[in-house]
Amino acid sequence: MTSRDVDRQPRGSLSGVRVIEIGDQQGEYCGLVLAGLGAEVIKVEPPGGCESRRMGPFVGDQPHPEKSLHFWAYNRGKQSIVIDLDTDAGREQLAKVVGTADVLLDSTPLDYLRERGFGTDVLGESDPRLIIARITPFGEEGPYRDYKATDLVHLALGGVVMNNGYDPDPKLRYDTPPIAPQLGHSYAIAGEQMAFTIVAALSTRNRTGRGQYLSCAIHEAVAKNTEGDLMSWVALRTPFNRQTCRHSAPTVSRHRSIFNSKDGRWYLAMTRNAKLLGPFLDKWGIGGRISDGSDETEKDSRVLPGMEGGAASNMDVVEQTMRRYLFENVPWREAQEAGLMWVPVRKPHENAEDEHWLRRGSYTDIEHPELGRSLRYPTSKWITQGAETTGGTRWINGRRAPLLDEDRDTVLKSISARAVQSPLYLPEISSENKTPFGTPFPLQGVRILDFTWMLASAGATRFLAALGADVIKVEWHKNLDPRRGGAPVGGREARELATGPVPSRWPADQGGPVGAQYNNKNPGKRGISLNVKDPRGLELAKRMVAESSLVTEGFSPGVMEAWGLGYDVLREINPKIIYAKQSGMGSQGVYGRFRTVGPVAQAFSGLSEMSGLAEPFPPAGWGYSYLDWYGAYSFALALLAAIYHREMTGEGQWIDASQSEVGLYLTAVPLLDHQVNGRVFKRAGNRSPYSSAAPEGIYRCKGEDRWIAISCRNDHEWALLAKTAGHPEWLERPEFASEEARGAHRVELDRLVESWTSSCEPFALMRQLQDAGVAAGVAQTAQDRYESDPQLRERNWLTELDATEFGRWPVAAPSVTMSETPQFAGGLVGRGAPTYGEHNYEVYGELLGLSADEVDALAAEGVI
Repeated sequence: MTSRDVDRQPRGSLSGVRVIEIGDQQGEYCGLVLAGLGAEVIKVEPPGGCESRRMGPFVGDQPHPEKSLHFWAYNRGKQSIVIDLDTDAGREQLAKVVGTADVLLDSTPLDYLRERGFGTDVLGESDPRLIIARITPFGEEGPYRDYKATDLVHLALGGVVMNNGYDPDPKLRYDTPPIAPQLGHSYAIAGEQMAFTIVAALSTRNRTGRGQYLSCAIHEAVAKNTEGDLMSWVALRTPFNRQTCRHSAPTVSRHRSIFNSKDGRWYLAMTRNAKLLGPFLDKWGIGGRISDGSDETEKDSRVLPGMEGGAASNMDVVEQTMRRYLFENVPWREAQEAGLMWVPVRKPHENAEDEHWLRRGSYTDIEHPELGRSLRYPTSKWITQGAETTGGTRWINGRRAPLLDEDRDTVLKSISARAVQSPLYLPEISSENKTPFGTPFPLQGVRILDFTWMLASAGATRFLAALGADVIKVEWHKNLDPRRGGAPVGGREARELATGPVPSRWPADQGGPVGAQYNNKNPGKRGISLNVKDPRGLELAKRMVAESSLVTEGFSPGVMEAWGLGYDVLREINPKIIYAKQSGMGSQGVYGRFRTVGPVAQAFSGLSEMSGLAEPFPPAGWGYSYLDWYGAYSFALALLAAIYHREMTGEGQWIDASQSEVGLYLTAVPLLDHQVNGRVFKRAGNRSPYSSAAPEGIYRCKGEDRWIAISCRNDHEWALLAKTAGHPEWLERPEFASEEARGAHRVELDRLVESWTSSCEPFALMRQLQDAGVAAGVAQTAQDRYESDPQLRERNWLTELDATEFGRWPVAAPSVTMSETPQFAGGLVGRGAPTYGEHNYEVYGELLGLSADEVDALAAEGVI
């Protein structure tokens, strides 16, 4: 192979970036993603190794620091060096290692590094180019600063669990607890947002030559992750209710979404549209009466794509059809080809053999020399193509997770003056673009022609708008974003005076105000109308492509190509263009045209199966479109990684992202467990099936549908709990005397704990347990988070923005703070989401030089 061939090998977008990762489980996901993007990630471990090396499951169920499948899953592609920071020699060694780094990813306990001489001020002074990225449970300040947390506690306090669970009984009383989905989602939610902000900080450093301090509180990041409940409460004072394997909603509907096959497995089927469902069931089902919905008296509070044009009763025929088939024979592929959103509720290991994902390279077999075999891992979240010199960015598979201190010699030999990489291509920067804080935006000079909609794609460009990109949202009135409506009747005044739910305007008309959901997903953007199906509109789009940095879209595969805006066309217009699309299954592969929304993607990826009580309960699934927000984080990362790659190489590219593929990335642990131990993932309720913590769960408290999450990870915390409860005699019972014994008697232990918590006020109990040193958190509703959470208030987690015809309302602020170039949810425009075509005069005039009269004429002719 020649040197030129080596130069043309595909590489990660963060190639040449060195990351020092230090801390615990909280930061491991972020480090994994950065390594996957090509960064050199060096994991600094204490003597004996990180705590995550002692997290199950283990090879052969034999606990050992080199056999943790959890550690393998989250540390693939990293290097390991042991440094004892309680010694002078160790501190000197860390200083040298950090001195060669671009990024310090820190998830150590509060004050741990500062007390050892590595405070952020010291590090920043010694190396002004260093980016310090800090992940903490609750933040550096505030009333919850010193609270203890686990994944379960974060999902409870952040509101996730109160959206997830099972239908109430006929009297609408919840007789089962809310559900915390597995595994480690709070750390992934925070880690993904920190990862894309780190890449933004790298781009900012290309412009300014300086690093900065980034901080993310897991609690804040998780509290914004729920989809509908928060803004429903903010704008409409409407609470949401949990429903089995479907979206939480203001009312509990009769509509079902999961159905048993003959052999007891589950399928998710959302489409009840009579025009699609009737012909399909005549051919593949048992037939039956299919309604167009006109005879339905009870309406769902939220209609998702595929549910329109049909009655809930149509799903009775779907259920009867499913029961006639064995799981493997259900004609779900034929249903998808007919436009119906049917998918198997897959177990997390089952996708690893699917031809679609194998064609896309979503999984890779990684060699494990110590085992004498390779193991399959999810290694990619999108496909990239198009760069001519480097071959484009790609996901880097990396080797298996490092043995403890395996890379000491390699790391120490590399300690030298850092070679500063110089960018080859930077956009022009305007000195006039300042945030309300008087600071420059972190991502200046980037313009996005944005065809995204809904959340999984539109949410991504929201984050780039907050970073200072000029995001121009393109819409046409015949295909408006379906989340536009929901504005409260009477506006904010009516909401603030309300003591109950406020009626909403739904759907919104073409020129009416946006709603709270749409406003929260699209702040900081400019909005234009454009009919690209008209040749003149297509020409306008092409002219704007020439003036843009990125083109983003969230349509089904082939739509942009049919319009004449495929990547080949875009690249001819603008050779440095980044074209990025996010679809349900991805364009390439077997399932490119298959339809998904969040619940469909979650069921197919294996995430729904991982949420719920143990069998015989069905999967509880997710009570909102988790992979919409999570897909938006990942898509934002793809966009920013491509921007950084272009800055360093001068190359644009094409990105093919998949919402379902993002979910696969979260299933590595059960996939490894299945390969190594032959074990199929089984739901275990509100604890990890691999956890030894006991008690651990969500327990009923005093009040209607009030709950608290509690985790006791060792004997000491169990003793603290028993004493706090006023029951020291619990410690004398032999069945609870050890961690192993408590694990074997979980059912009895949970009943005992709940006999105490059920008479306790939840917030007082949380404070009592936290003061005693036990990780605990109330399962908070949207009302709790918005009105009562003092830590979120301390962190200014919401930002008030004005939106045309909608008024001034809060939207979620960026979850990661940046010390030198703060983000701002209102973006360059300083406002909430745009109305339809709100910025036509401004954008067409600024980019294309059109006069107001010309814009008016094009509008009159149906071009814009």
